Amino acid sequence: MNTLIFRTVAPFLTALMLLFSVFVLLRGHNEPGGGFIGGLIAASGLAVYGIARGVSAVRRALFFHPLSIAGAGLLLSTMAGLLSIFFAVPFMTGLWIYPKLFGVEVPLSSVLLFDISVYLVVLGAIASIALALEEREVE
Repeated sequence: MNTLIFRTVAPFLTALMLLFSVFVLLRGHNEPGGGFIGGLIAASGLAVYGIARGVSAVRRALFFHPLSIAGAGLLLSTMAGLLSIFFAVPFMTGLWIYPKLFGVEVPLSSVLLFDISVYLVVLGAIASIALALEEREVE
């Protein structure tokens, strides 16, 4: 399956999948989707790239070890939960701020922070598993 066409198309397909995963992550705030599905799409894109170009190419593209990405997601999810304690509301209560960026009010919430953390945990865990399986296949 490692044809010239697949090796040529894989980087574009991976970029498209990563972009779509961010869309699904942000869309999931108000509609179906979210961090879990977005993370699965991103990890699938990296798996496609790994099949086409090899595990070492994916590791170079990631910059960080996949389990470090998952750990950062766990840290962010803890921070999203602890924010509510600092504001004296029940644990994991959604908190909102409305900063103005370029004159436009942008609503941001601790729920979005939690969605991003789920995205990172799923991306890191699934990418780590996929890369480990692809390394085993080569041996």
